Amino acid sequence: MKKRKLILAVETSCDETSVAIVEDEAIVLSNIVASQVKSHQRFGGIVPEVASRHHVEQISILFDEAMQEANVTPQDLSQVAVTYGPGLVGALLIGVSAAKAFAWAHNLPLIPVNHMAGHIYAARIVQPLKFPLIALLVSGGHTELVYMKADGEYEIIGETRDDAAGEAYDKVGRVLGLKYPSGKEIDEMAHVGKDTFNFPRAMLNENNFDFSFSGLKSSFINTVHNAEQKGIALEPKNLACSFQNAVVDVLVTKTLRAIKEYNVETLVVAGGVAANQGLREELAKTLNEQMPEVALVIPPLRLCGDNAGMIGAAAFASIKHNEFAGMDLNAVPSLAFERMDEN
Repeated sequence: MKKRKLILAVETSCDETSVAIVEDEAIVLSNIVASQVKSHQRFGGIVPEVASRHHVEQISILFDEAMQEANVTPQDLSQVAVTYGPGLVGALLIGVSAAKAFAWAHNLPLIPVNHMAGHIYAARIVQPLKFPLIALLVSGGHTELVYMKADGEYEIIGETRDDAAGEAYDKVGRVLGLKYPSGKEIDEMAHVGKDTFNFPRAMLNENNFDFSFSGLKSSFINTVHNAEQKGIALEPKNLACSFQNAVVDVLVTKTLRAIKEYNVETLVVAGGVAANQGLREELAKTLNEQMPEVALVIPPLRLCGDNAGMIGAAAFASIKHNEFAGMDLNAVPSLAFERMDEN
């Protein structure tokens, strides 16, 4: 009788503690996530030390909950997978240490997983991936276009040169007086507002796939502050709409250009900002109009944020490339995919 391939996966790269059990690449038997949002809201952003302390408090509990929900024991497991970067170094170390201890105690192989690869493979939980493909990764810390010619092979073809899209959303939300994280509320406001401000679309027409959102963020802040100094009231919903349209315009334009140049038939959109309805709608609409042959794969909302289910899904690709780690595995907070040679 063929033994089930069961991976216990651990994710603690930022402010979500998560443990999951994943079977045969895409079957998520359990995916427990302990959110820290309320703890960080009063600071208006993530405090690394606070995040690490919460991971320490939750991680052992989540190991038990994930196995109970999946109805498995350590003896049923095949491997242990863990995010080892990129992310907050203290947060990563909690997950790596816990995963190593569990793997050592139960004599299980250890698989190191790139957090960004996890976001891409969240799409595999939805449907099988066809290669080659382009992945648009948009989150609080990253905005990049990744070309995958085969399973488990990643090459960055474009990335942000300053702020990530999600980071710009959070800073704009702070100016608007919104609670952290503010991406969802800005998205909702944008759908009822009007695009009345001409915010910049940096690098839109440059002959590359890189992004820049620092100028957009600064333009937004300056517009609001100048109006306040002059006693002029600006409509927050219109500000949100104009800001979001600028972000989405750049993301969609660059992504479609990459799809055409690399001649792929699949686009994966992943990361926290992939939950943005404005981005989802515009990508679906534009692809349907210009390239209906391209399949758009976006994970459901529950898989867009950080979770261990996506780490387990990515780990199966790592196994195919024989990517295992020893007990000397360490956190790599600045871990990144290789950049494709532009020459």
